[in-house]
This record gives sequence, structure tokens and C-alpha cells, in this order.
Amino acid sequence: MSQRYIISVDQSTQGTKALLFDESGSLIKRADKSHRQIVNEKGWVSHDPMEIYENTITVVKNLMEESGIDPAQVVCAGISNQRETSLAWDKVTGEPLGQAIVWQCARATKLCERVEKNGNAERIRQATGIPLSPYFPASKIAWILENVDGAAEKAQKGQICHGTVDSWLIYKLTGGKSYKTDYSNASRTQLFNIFELRWDEEVCRMFGIDPANMAQVCDSDSDFGETDFEGTLPHPVPIHGVLGDSHGSLFGQGCLHSGMTKSTYGTGSSIMMNIGETPVLSSHGVVTSLAWKIGGKVNYVLEGNLNYTGAVITWLKDDLKLIQSPAETEDLARKAVSDDSLYLVPAFSGLGAPYWDSHAAASIVGMTRTTGKAELVRAGVECIAYQITDIVRAMSEDAGVKVGELRVDGGPTRNSYLMQFQSDIADAGVQVPDSEELSGIGPAYAAGLALGVWGQEIFCKLKRTKYEPQMEKEVRERKYQGWKKAVRTVLTK
Repeated sequence: MSQRYIISVDQSTQGTKALLFDESGSLIKRADKSHRQIVNEKGWVSHDPMEIYENTITVVKNLMEESGIDPAQVVCAGISNQRETSLAWDKVTGEPLGQAIVWQCARATKLCERVEKNGNAERIRQATGIPLSPYFPASKIAWILENVDGAAEKAQKGQICHGTVDSWLIYKLTGGKSYKTDYSNASRTQLFNIFELRWDEEVCRMFGIDPANMAQVCDSDSDFGETDFEGTLPHPVPIHGVLGDSHGSLFGQGCLHSGMTKSTYGTGSSIMMNIGETPVLSSHGVVTSLAWKIGGKVNYVLEGNLNYTGAVITWLKDDLKLIQSPAETEDLARKAVSDDSLYLVPAFSGLGAPYWDSHAAASIVGMTRTTGKAELVRAGVECIAYQITDIVRAMSEDAGVKVGELRVDGGPTRNSYLMQFQSDIADAGVQVPDSEELSGIGPAYAAGLALGVWGQEIFCKLKRTKYEPQMEKEVRERKYQGWKKAVRTVLTK
């Protein structure tokens, strides 16, 4: 029997990757292409939906050409996506209605304030597991309907599609035949009732959204339709695994059981704890979502999201010009004055979990005469670990369990200073896999499992580097309390 291959498309904030896996689960080739970050004078962050789709086709074509495999041996595809980024398009023509609103963008803040004034915030949280915030698609879609020419009229006629990037790609890749999303992405929209597993009509109406215009919600390992990537493959193959990028990395990390926790370090970060088949509403500032519905079973997660983690390193490089590449941060962090008390609170577009303050502004706290370039770079690196520890502690309180192990992934995990500091501040073991592509690995694993390409042994594929806490408890608490004090200086509520 000839070798079988699986394509996984990982559509992220900065760009789109195509990954090729053989039937042993080994990643054998990757192709990627970045897209524009469109930021206007108001600080609104947007993406071009057509650029994202065209890049998806391009990277898959490049993947096939560069791998040298017979495209006829590809048997299925998976998709992971930047989750809360929201867009709308014409249901008939497939043309996007304006630009996609990126998850970081807080342009819908006033819309959320209006919903809150109507007394609906707690009803929304009780149904969706998510506190009211412009971070999530509900208010972003509502903003599109209210502000993009023609969107409201098309919505009234049922001629509109709106949602997250997975549903956009599925629609385009299947030639408009499939308008679907999966449970993981649906649960992040702030429109989906995570207890009743359906679009919540009452919540949708609070945002002026007709649930009939939302995508069909499907199991994460179901058949989402077929694609040949615009003729790249000689025959259509099923899209058989769809997961939001953070859910994809949770699945790819093998966090399949209650209490298992992972953190993805990307532009922003998602910290997730699998809490099993019974949801728990948070009282400590994190959210409850669906992990997935796979094999007919739903798993829930507690999750905290951060707007600026890896993006802080980008800021140090592109805006402050302190470094020329992210790799320089490790050496500079080690050279910094050891007892410097500098903290960077990266609230460039407000603070997400567990603070949920969209009006908070970024700040540098605790400068002294010894503060210089190395100290500022180290503060940028360390703020990533501090933010993640905030969420790990909140989830531990909600779940009633101490997180003893954190499985991590993403580009910044190459920084051994950051990984050791993360282990020290969180007081937990940190496990770094030998692959950075966990958000793309997850849907590939799900698709391969659904088609019987491999079994549960696939989760033993990754090899891991382990970090253990080395910092004394007194030092850890002093540093962490300094961080909490710095955060309080930027909070507005």
C-alpha cells in the first residue's frame, strides 16, 4: 500500500502555514507565507480575508511542489485558525464584506459597554462561559453589521455569512458548499451556549445577530466538505479535522484528560486546562469553553488569553529597535542587572484574562539608574511568564488543583531563559516539545484518527525538553508580588 499523507493548514495571526504529515505522524515539510497587519490611525487591527485565502492556496501549492510527493497520496486535510478574528462575506458571491477584525482589536468596546448597560453581561457569561469583552466575535460581528455598508441589509435577507476564519476557509475551499464551524471555534464566539451546545438565540439577539446566519456547528473530527485546493490535488479530499489554534495545540500536546494544562506562546498566548466532560464556570477571571467534540464526546476547558506575549518581542524589535532578532533576547536577559526591579505591563490594547480591562494602558514600572537596554529587554521577556502565571494561578483556584506541569509550544519556547523563568515563577515543571507546530499538529492528528491513518499511539510521537523550578520560594513571591503591584498601576477598574 502506498504512503498516505495529511495536509494541515495552520492559519494564524501573522501568516498561514501548510504542514505535511506522513502516515507515521511525522512532519515532513512546511511552507508558510505572512500576510499584512493592517493597523489604522485609531489602532484598529485588520486582515484582508482574500489575502488569507489566496495565501492558503499558495502555501499548499508550495508544499506540494517542495515536498516532491505525489499529490494523489494526500488523503485528507485539517485546519487550525486564529480563533476570535471575525469577518463577514456575501453568501451568494463569496466576496468579503470589508476586512476581518483581528482578535487583538478593541474597536467594539463601546458596543460591549452598550450591551452591559442593558444588564445582559451576566446572562451572556452564564450561557457562554465568557465575560463580556470586545475580544470575542459577538461584538466584532455586531460591529460589522452596524458599520460595514450593506452588511445589515444582507443579514436581513439571509444573504450573509459571518463568523471566524475557519468557517471562511471551509466555505472558500469547498466552493461555497460548506458553511460550517466546529465546537471549539463556536464556543469562543460568545454566541454559543456551551451547556446546551447550540447557538443561543437570546444572546445572539442581544448583539443584533440572527442565529440563522451563523455557521452549522459540527464535531471537530467530522467531515467539513471536500477540497482540491483549487486544483493543487488531482482529486478532492475531505477536510476532516478543524480546531481553533489553541484547541489544536491542546489536542496535539496530548492534554486529553482532566487537569492537563498547556500554554501556547504566539503573538498572544492561550493557556488551557482540560477539565473533562463537566463544565465549571470561573470565578477568577478566566473563561470556560469547549475543548472540542471528538469521538462523539465533548471536553471542556478553562482558558485565559493574553493579547501581548510574543508580540512584546516584536515591539522590542520593530518599534523600539532594541534588538534585531528575537534570538538576541535570551543573551540580553542573562546580562541584565540581577536585582533590577523593572516590570513591563504590555497593555497595548488593554488587558485580557484575568483582569479584563480593555481601557488599561501599557506601562514600564520600577526604572532605576541601572535600567538600560538589557534590563528593558529582560522585562519584556519576563512579562510573558508573569502573565501566564496569573492565568495558571486563576485556573488552579477554579479547578481546585495545583498545576504541576505545563506543556508549552510556540516560537518563544526556544528561549531557554524564558522557559526556566516560566518554570520558576509558575512553580511548575515546563515541558517543551521537539516541534513548534502544535496548533497545526492537533487537527492533523484529529483528521488521521478519524480516517484510521493512526491510533492513540500518535500522542507519544513528541519528544520533550523539561525545565524544573529552581528559584527559592521567597524570591519567587517577591518577584511575583512586584508584578501584581505593577499591574495595579495600569488598571482602570
